[in-house]
Amino acid sequence: MSLRQGGIAPDFQTTDMFGDAVRLSDLRGQPLLLSFMRYASCPMCNLRVRELVLAHERLSRDGLVMLVVFQSTAESMQEYVGRHDAPFALIPDPDMTLYRLFEVERGWAGLLAPSNVVHAVRAFSKGFAPGRIEGPFDRLPADFLIGADGRIELAYYARAAGEHVPLDEVSSWLKRNPPIVASEVTA
Repeated sequence: MSLRQGGIAPDFQTTDMFGDAVRLSDLRGQPLLLSFMRYASCPMCNLRVRELVLAHERLSRDGLVMLVVFQSTAESMQEYVGRHDAPFALIPDPDMTLYRLFEVERGWAGLLAPSNVVHAVRAFSKGFAPGRIEGPFDRLPADFLIGADGRIELAYYARAAGEHVPLDEVSSWLKRNPPIVASEVTA
């Protein structure tokens, strides 16, 4: 079972890899990309974080907030993902509480998908090598585009370990879903 478009995103309160509080409902009024990765040293996940870091300035100008969740500990995330110096929250979830809340899936077929070869080669060519595996190795990524009203506009459950919602699709969605202006919230 998966979360569907149109429903309110489940609220959660947690901390990022530096111990700073993150609460989903505090981000209401802003469009949000909530991305679930695999483990902190996953080459394909690190490639995606790099892509998000490079696109952050452009996407945040249009009001997008990004949260990225890993099934790893904060220490592992600082060792591997911390190298990106991401301008958005990176959230450790080694107990996989958020993965269960958002019904993020696992599957060996997705891990063995032929398309992963292309993603892995791209990741390796950028210098991302595999390291310590934490959590289920067969985890598949998921991305959620959550509107300013807290509703899930897109629930993208990957069918392969290297898949994510394309950033062009995020940009197009963002143009149709701007942040809510403070005066609109109080009106």
